Amino acid sequence: MTGLQNPLAGEELPDGRALVEEGKGLASVHRLGPSPFLSEYGVACEIDYKRQAAAEGRIMQHAQIGYRDPARSREAWRDIAQALTRAGGRVDRYGICLDWSMGYPAAERAARGKGTGLILERPEDFSALTASGPVAPHFGDFVIGLPAALENTAAALAAGATAIGNLGQYFTFRLPNWPEDQETTRASLLALSLCAAQPVPVLIHSNLDDGFAALFTDLACAFGAVLLERYIVEELVGGVIGHCYGHTFSDPLTRLAFQRALASGRETPGTMVYGNTTLYREGAPAAVNYAQLGSYLSLDMAAQLLMPSGHAVTPIPVSEADRIPDIDEVVDAQLFAQSLAGRMGELLPLYAVAEADRLTERLLAGGELFKEQVLAGLSSAGVDCGDPYDLLLALRRVGAKRLEELYGPGEPDESTTRGRQPLIEASPVAELNRRAEQVAQALDDAGRERLAAAGLVVCVASSDVHEYGKLLVEQSLRRAGVEALDAGVHADPDKLVRLAREGCAAAIAISTYNGVALDYLAAVRRELEAAGLTIPVFIGGKLNQIPPDSNSALPVDVTRELRGLGAEPCRSVEEMLLALARGLEKSA
Repeated sequence: MTGLQNPLAGEELPDGRALVEEGKGLASVHRLGPSPFLSEYGVACEIDYKRQAAAEGRIMQHAQIGYRDPARSREAWRDIAQALTRAGGRVDRYGICLDWSMGYPAAERAARGKGTGLILERPEDFSALTASGPVAPHFGDFVIGLPAALENTAAALAAGATAIGNLGQYFTFRLPNWPEDQETTRASLLALSLCAAQPVPVLIHSNLDDGFAALFTDLACAFGAVLLERYIVEELVGGVIGHCYGHTFSDPLTRLAFQRALASGRETPGTMVYGNTTLYREGAPAAVNYAQLGSYLSLDMAAQLLMPSGHAVTPIPVSEADRIPDIDEVVDAQLFAQSLAGRMGELLPLYAVAEADRLTERLLAGGELFKEQVLAGLSSAGVDCGDPYDLLLALRRVGAKRLEELYGPGEPDESTTRGRQPLIEASPVAELNRRAEQVAQALDDAGRERLAAAGLVVCVASSDVHEYGKLLVEQSLRRAGVEALDAGVHADPDKLVRLAREGCAAAIAISTYNGVALDYLAAVRRELEAAGLTIPVFIGGKLNQIPPDSNSALPVDVTRELRGLGAEPCRSVEEMLLALARGLEKSA
């Protein structure tokens, strides 16, 4: 195993083992607080609750909430739980959609940008939220893994949360204008250690779709990432970790096989299996998306009955493809799941798992091989893999793409994306290739020939942490004969424009999602003017933002404002390709 230089060489780094002890020492100050959930069900932590539910054969339900207005979020917490109780059911846990700006240290947030999620200004705000009803609080995003990891984790613990994440985000998320990774690693390791030292087990949450799993082409590497994270949290830190998956697991067979791999030989429960939101289609009738909701929910429920792994199922409101769902839409999705769960006992005999188990065995073997090869490769390069700080930072810096190229379990194959034949092709890769081919077909033969012959370079970036849209743009451009210059995710506007200038880009393409479209474009425009560049800017994704004078704290469409700043808003990648082709035609 060669080809990797030590990503930590020449740096003076803190002792990770000493940091673990320091973090555990903080448990004398930052302790788990009370919550209605813990007292209502008489449990010490959510792990105990999950084990009881699994023993009873009861399918748990998870809901995502987190409106920008804290009062609205508390209302949702109360109303959703009460609606399910009145219907004879229960919502077991809430994932709180914190805003990505919560990742900055509290002292710096006022001067930073914001998205559309919930912002909890003070530790008391965490407790006020969890006190709104007897539902397990899951602080799953923008806590562990970002610069404010320690202060946010302390606040979540005080509010009675015993499931805190998201470790997956540590490996892939970057906050705008925050290039420092050593402090992020230090804060995250202290937070992990603080959780490990609590008097009851606190489940460290890691969403694989927010971490490496969404970037690997081989699903065996994604399971290898699970094993690496278990090694760090459980063996090096002394905590417990549970994994979430599901956003991008579109193939039913591999979705089931992955769940069974996570459950294999495992006593610690998972957090939740997320809804397969990539199945939903923007602008489609609700009935169309309800079919997709039922398809993944029934499979996830069957998986929990066949081989309980402690994951709660997540019915995502069908309106999410278009906007932030209202409270009553969250209730509707939960009631749908509750009704479906009542039928699963009758449907269970229809599920045959032999083929899924064949894939599970390949996942287990391939994942273990990937983990061993990664640790051996990093050790050979000089990384101390017994030091949790060094290992975390090295994995983050090397990144998923390079790790898969060097250490993936598949056979070498230069014709593939990562130079290896995947043992099991990851669903996002297959879906991405299909969509990119569909996009390329939007052009007629003359348009494709014109683009291919022009030798264009387009600089592609994401304004935030989401990469799927950016990857689709890149793949579509390449299939149309256009070179895609990768400016990365959460690309700082100055670096984006500098790369576009140095790469002689004919245009910039921005994928945006987290409610920052207008502010981000304005910053890019300022940098373009400063650089004297007049190239076109295409922008697509969620073209929304919360107005500064908003009374509702809900995002609004800013397409017109984006166009007013000189950009070309695109509702689809097809629109962007057609616009590029039209531009060439006009030039000709």
